[in-house]
Amino acid sequence: MRVVFACAGTGGHINPAIAIANIIEEKKKNSKFLFIGTKTGLENKLVSNAGFDIKHIRTGKIERAVTLRNFKQLYLAYRGISDAKKVLKEFKPDLVIGTGGYICVPVMLASKKLKIPYILHESNSYPGVSVKLLSSKAKYVMTGFKDSVERFKRKDNVVFTGTPTKFTKEKIEKLDKDKCKKELGIDNIDKKIVLVTCGSQGAKKVNETLLESLRKNQDEDIYYILVTGDNNYAEIKALKEQIEKDIKKSLDPYLRLEKFIFDMEKMYKVADLCITRAGALTINELAIADKNAILIPLPSAAENHQYYNAKVLEKAGIGKILEQKDLNETTLYENVKEMLYNRLDVKEDLSEVLVEDVDKRIYDCINNI
Repeated sequence: MRVVFACAGTGGHINPAIAIANIIEEKKKNSKFLFIGTKTGLENKLVSNAGFDIKHIRTGKIERAVTLRNFKQLYLAYRGISDAKKVLKEFKPDLVIGTGGYICVPVMLASKKLKIPYILHESNSYPGVSVKLLSSKAKYVMTGFKDSVERFKRKDNVVFTGTPTKFTKEKIEKLDKDKCKKELGIDNIDKKIVLVTCGSQGAKKVNETLLESLRKNQDEDIYYILVTGDNNYAEIKALKEQIEKDIKKSLDPYLRLEKFIFDMEKMYKVADLCITRAGALTINELAIADKNAILIPLPSAAENHQYYNAKVLEKAGIGKILEQKDLNETTLYENVKEMLYNRLDVKEDLSEVLVEDVDKRIYDCINNI
């Protein structure tokens, strides 16, 4: 089987595509894969690290509002159709799969023109603009949440599959915590570890609030691993250095900065608590890793979908929502202390998130093309 994947922008779009490619590769050993992305996006790093080839096309990010900028983005997306057609003609795929994001529009439209079937996967509870636009002509639309099925006009091609991740509950359970700490270079840390990761792009507000919290609260029992995202690393590093200068004390015993982490399953294994956004992939990973989390939904997320994603974990009893409007150095520190020393008990099952046969459900859709 020859499969093209369209994904770009954030790990929430890219990682499910990589996971689906791995599912197909396991079932059909001689399959060939090609990813389509942008020249500068995170997809280049993640896809290459996963061992797959990637080609680039022009495209535009379609917005929900009618603006002059949106006309330009639509034009770029239109130009991207010809780029995508060229790539598809050369690779000759049997199937094209899109996992959300603006890159899907030109690729799926090119696929339609060339009469190549396509499948979409929507991880979030509220479908994105691109997936909604393309869903009616898709062979299948696979969803990460049950309730998102009802948010499509055409429903006969929509299938609840769950969202694939790069690791499983069994894999997490088999990992040795001490070995993971050594491999991550934190085996000398004998404290509660709090993982702060707000997606592949990071979150400036959360990052800065944590640093300001550490200005006042250097807790000898807590060590933070802050994943800033590539774009925010230099600015957050500079803020850390300024705070250290102000308080005349190094924050290194309390904090480690990272741009990005590839071995997230190992990091989840060693973490005692997570502070995260509430993207669909993150929700799935937290459920799989069985980690208590402080969830800070992205307030600008379309249809406020991150808040509704977060409610799934809060309802189940392993997450606590801290909305960004209520986020400051005091509320963050108080919530960290509360969550670290008062383990939440799971109140009900996580069937809305933890789909045991997600790989089978996804492969069944692909195999039925």
